[in-house]
Amino acid sequence: MVDAVLYGGDSPAVILTYAWDRLLIDPVPGPRGPANFTGLRPLTPRVHAVPPEAKPIAPAGSTLPRLAAELPHTFALIDPHHGVQGITRELEELIEHLAPETIDLLDVGGDILAQGDEPTLRSPLADALTLAACCRIDAPVRLLVAGPGLDGELPPDEVRSHFGPRVLTLTPRHVEATGSVLDWHPSEATAMLIATARGVRGRCEVRDAGLPVALTDEGPTVHEVDLDEALGRNRLARAVHATTSLEEAEQHSRDICGYSEIDDERDKATWLGTRPQRTLAPDAVWRDLDRFEADARSRGATHTTFRRITEALGFGGAQRQDLRTLLISGRPERYTPPLWRLAPRS
Repeated sequence: MVDAVLYGGDSPAVILTYAWDRLLIDPVPGPRGPANFTGLRPLTPRVHAVPPEAKPIAPAGSTLPRLAAELPHTFALIDPHHGVQGITRELEELIEHLAPETIDLLDVGGDILAQGDEPTLRSPLADALTLAACCRIDAPVRLLVAGPGLDGELPPDEVRSHFGPRVLTLTPRHVEATGSVLDWHPSEATAMLIATARGVRGRCEVRDAGLPVALTDEGPTVHEVDLDEALGRNRLARAVHATTSLEEAEQHSRDICGYSEIDDERDKATWLGTRPQRTLAPDAVWRDLDRFEADARSRGATHTTFRRITEALGFGGAQRQDLRTLLISGRPERYTPPLWRLAPRS
């Protein structure tokens, strides 16, 4: 979406990104590397493109092949297993190979600006690794933050205070071409970005913990942030700048943030592995959904995501699409693409 608005979308971009789908999609904790796929296409000695025919090797899962099939861009894989030094070499090879006109580092929500001790911070490691690598390369990188606060990790006021100029405001026309991806992709932050661009306002509950996220006029905005200022704030990014392994970076996260998000995924994966799969019985679903919605409304929520509903009702990631289909077909008036509007108080 951002590429189409800023650069016209006439020529496809190369999007270097992680294969780090959370447990709803990928039951294996942590990010995937090239060894976890078949059918990758080499771009450089260290960087592989993920074409539509690529497949994650079971039991791993990934949304990247389907994204590559539905969008015109080239998706290339960040491999963080060799730490920031490895990601830096990947970036340097890509820049030499592509000779790009522009390089944008895009973060949704703004948690890339975290210092590391914020109580609401949940997933700082991927941002820290990428930020540190972008600050090491000998090429200009522009840092963009879309949807201030939409990741539910930092308060919007805290993020906003470090913004430079507003680059754009997404509109319904801008999100039309990619909105259908959210019919199946579980990204909550991007779902709320698209929803706010379409004019949805209110308060959305996200994740298994039900974090509240405000849907405001600021939601569809994209701002430029000074890259060096972001690095100066991000203690974890500074700590991992010379790392040569993901394990080393994880330990820095434990030391600075008090946890590693991959440890959290390991614990959750173990718990999910011992839980029996719930039967998708419509009568029970509607009963439990009504109870969940009443509770969420009492907390001030007006909307929620399908990931939140799936986890709140005790279903597994493999059942999310079937649950989504059941809900939309049964109460289509409540579907506010790509979010679910909660029932008003009776």
